[in-house]
Amino acid sequence: SKSVDIPRASANFRFFATGIMHFSSESHQMEDKAINYTLRQPIGIVACISPWNLPLYLFTWKIAPALAAGNCVIAKPSEVTPITAHLLARICSEAGLPDGVLNIVHGTGPIAGEAIVKHPGIKAISFTGSTRAGERIASLAAPKFKKLSLELGGKNPNIIFADCDWEKMIKSTIDSSFSNQGQICLCGSRIIIEHTIYEKFKADFVARVSQLTVGDPMDDHTRQGAVVSEAHLAKIVRCIDTARQEGGKILYGGHLVKLKGRCEKGFFIEPTVIEGLGPDCETNQQEIFGPVVTLQSFKTEEEALQLANATQYGLSATIWTQDISKANRAGARLNSGIIWINCWLLRDLRTPFGGMKNSGVGREGGWEALRFFTETKNICVRI
Repeated sequence: SKSVDIPRASANFRFFATGIMHFSSESHQMEDKAINYTLRQPIGIVACISPWNLPLYLFTWKIAPALAAGNCVIAKPSEVTPITAHLLARICSEAGLPDGVLNIVHGTGPIAGEAIVKHPGIKAISFTGSTRAGERIASLAAPKFKKLSLELGGKNPNIIFADCDWEKMIKSTIDSSFSNQGQICLCGSRIIIEHTIYEKFKADFVARVSQLTVGDPMDDHTRQGAVVSEAHLAKIVRCIDTARQEGGKILYGGHLVKLKGRCEKGFFIEPTVIEGLGPDCETNQQEIFGPVVTLQSFKTEEEALQLANATQYGLSATIWTQDISKANRAGARLNSGIIWINCWLLRDLRTPFGGMKNSGVGREGGWEALRFFTETKNICVRI
């Protein structure tokens, strides 16, 4: 919350507040016949529906460009994490935002969410969440010809070549595997390692994972807090059991953690590392959204790309290599909307954000978001 969620929420408002002042339109001259120019005007009322995992960061990521473009917003946070949205509403009111411009509606997806999506007065919907929920929203919105931006699930590959910068790679891979208990759509849950360094990576990675302190998130020494709910914990446990049934070997973790004191009723689980599973198994195909990663090895660049692309998702991917030609080749062939080379979660707010395949439709961020939240009109003036 202190290092990511709150600072990024503030940055979202600041970025789009200034960005809208530099959002320009095109003009095209037809020799001596006419001049065409483009207007981008507010849509009117738009819906912004966000998930629980980064409840302020992702909420404002939608609200800020929608407001900057001149729209009024109906925004629904996840029913699992309503408090930050309530506090945001208070802050916006104190800051002087007029009544009715930002309207935060609390409720469940099937009731409040569907009412928002179906409402004829709402012309555009920006949603971040599960692929299943995105599919439902698309089925409701498409017959009404509403604009849709869907940022959905991920099963992201982290490709590690033997020529990587080892220390930077291993530190970043720990972060990309287990930040926010793996509850980030961009986490690298499938680690794909060149065979010549596989055993070295496995030993070093597991040793460092074992040092991640699971505990009270208010303690600065804690590296792994609780997962979001009892139901989500049960899902993660089922996924680990499935991995065992599929023949996976648990190298570390897989157990619940019981704390004493303030967090004794919390939902804690060890970070979990699994090997021995192929690309087609359920564990490597389905999004777990928890602190669970699998290890796979490859011998050739072609094999690495095949493994990386072997899922229904295409949100993000990470490549670790010192060979820039190899990095560019691999980046061009990966079926993911966001490619990080020798880094992870390094975000420039000006760049497009979104996925391919079942990871979503459309793009957020920068001019992409402002284009989504406006209607485009061409005006042709005869000379």
